Amino acid sequence: MKEKGGSRAAVDERYAQWKSLIPVLYDWFANHNLVWPSLSCRWGPQFEKATYKNRQRLYLSEQTDGTVPNTLVIANCEVVKPRVAAAEHISQFNEEARSPFVKKYKTIIHPGEVNRIRELPQNSKIIATHTDSPDVLIWDVEAQPNRQAQLGAQESRPDLILKGHMDIADFALAMCPAEPYVLSGGKDKSVVWWSIQDHISALGDSSKTETSPGASGSKGKTANDKDSPKVDPRGVFLGHDSTVEDVQFCPSSAQEFCSVGDDSCLILWDARTGTSPAVKVEKAHGGDVHCVDWNLHDVNYILTGSADNSVRMWDRRNLGSGGAGTPIHKFEGHKAAVLCVQWSPDKASVFGSSAEDGFLNVWDHEKVGNKKNPNSPAGLFFQHAGHRDKIVDFHWNSSDPWTIVSVSDDGESTGGGGTLQIWRMSDLIYRPEDEVLAELENFKAHLASCAPRT
Repeated sequence: MKEKGGSRAAVDERYAQWKSLIPVLYDWFANHNLVWPSLSCRWGPQFEKATYKNRQRLYLSEQTDGTVPNTLVIANCEVVKPRVAAAEHISQFNEEARSPFVKKYKTIIHPGEVNRIRELPQNSKIIATHTDSPDVLIWDVEAQPNRQAQLGAQESRPDLILKGHMDIADFALAMCPAEPYVLSGGKDKSVVWWSIQDHISALGDSSKTETSPGASGSKGKTANDKDSPKVDPRGVFLGHDSTVEDVQFCPSSAQEFCSVGDDSCLILWDARTGTSPAVKVEKAHGGDVHCVDWNLHDVNYILTGSADNSVRMWDRRNLGSGGAGTPIHKFEGHKAAVLCVQWSPDKASVFGSSAEDGFLNVWDHEKVGNKKNPNSPAGLFFQHAGHRDKIVDFHWNSSDPWTIVSVSDDGESTGGGGTLQIWRMSDLIYRPEDEVLAELENFKAHLASCAPRT
């Protein structure tokens, strides 16, 4: 970010300006300084509802320097309900402190770094992780024992290991909304597809969660590999010419999915017709494509984010054959590589994108035509500027509308291992304009009635 987003002084100035606006821009905000960097953050299930806040699991990781083991962290998060937090309270936080809203609940000692975490929609206590190995690891986070992350401690044993990649699979990982299927991509240029259906009953069997002796911590090899049950793939899909960076299932079909990679391609696959690409967009972007997401509400729409700093929106009905394909729109508001894109679970036309420039932008593609601010990129209606370096991951909370968790790799500027932020923009920003104006008018009338009479 120092190279791409300006000097450290400029970043600090931008951050100070953003912090002064918190009471205006946010309904709720929490800042949590991490001990170690986390490359992924995901919401787990909500487990308690109260008058003013709900409690929910949050999945994180700790990517250490080797003095202590790498871990998968299950935290309990208190999510304050809308219009409860006082404006002056949310802006008073210490950047170098842990948030009282985030508490560690359980630690799993992970065999290798945790590069990506994904939860199973049918049972969000079941999660998959990618590490620096060809395997995908499946964990039942409630049944796994809580472990002390001390040097020399034996690694936790995965509940299931998905085999099939021929080389390291770092990042591309997805779970299917329709069936308990898993999708992965890696450096072997392949997309691999598994069903964990037959092994769901094994997950949650506490006899399988004891840690076994002889755990190996060598890089590229899964610990306790010989003891965990394994699943072979249903299919290996070949069509990319370089590393597959991200994968995503079609929300309405367990047989259809898409992938993007360092070859700048967007590929749509249909397992019913074989393991070759159904549609291949050759030059989806002018650089490596880092991320992809498929719209939950309208399965015709797909988003991609790239090293060319742009987000592009595609209509799968108009991708054509022979590599032809033109995006519906190019969203250009980032000043560095886009690392993560995700559609909102709350509104079909809204999505977020985060990048190496330290911004998390929230867009509405329906606003592209009616641009009100000539200085603002088309469709952009909110910019979260609370992070001071690249935002490596974020996740919309499907249990708590418009609430987002985001994590950045900004240890240098925060005196920690990075920053986790949980936030919800003010509803005055996204609600219909006439509704907001009516509310403000009522507020004005109320203020007038409260004014002292002379």
